[in-house]
Amino acid sequence: MVPPSGRILLVDDEEAFAYAAAKALRKAGFEVSLAPDHRLALQILESPQPLDLLITDVVMPDRVNGFALARMARMRRLDLKILYVSAYELPTDEAIGKILRKPISPEALVVEAGLALAAPGDASAH
Repeated sequence: MVPPSGRILLVDDEEAFAYAAAKALRKAGFEVSLAPDHRLALQILESPQPLDLLITDVVMPDRVNGFALARMARMRRLDLKILYVSAYELPTDEAIGKILRKPISPEALVVEAGLALAAPGDASAH
């Protein structure tokens, strides 16, 4: 079995979750950039840094939630795959990717990231 690979931008204002998730993703073989909010995420998205997957919390401080961030990300990178994480029950009509429910273990997030990256085309939208 081929180990997972891919470049991930993880956006979450919950520091403990973000660091545990990033650690697990890196240990599994992914390259991970962390951003605590949409501002830093957009800076990374506008940089030449290659990215394959955006994993974003939905409910974040300020007025920009994860759904809005994903739309802005897709304007900059059309082929970027999207996964959302949220502790809240949310309507899925705004989602352009799969919504994962917190609490989610770092190991389960690694599996979901691998599935999203392995899916052909825009299979992140389910």
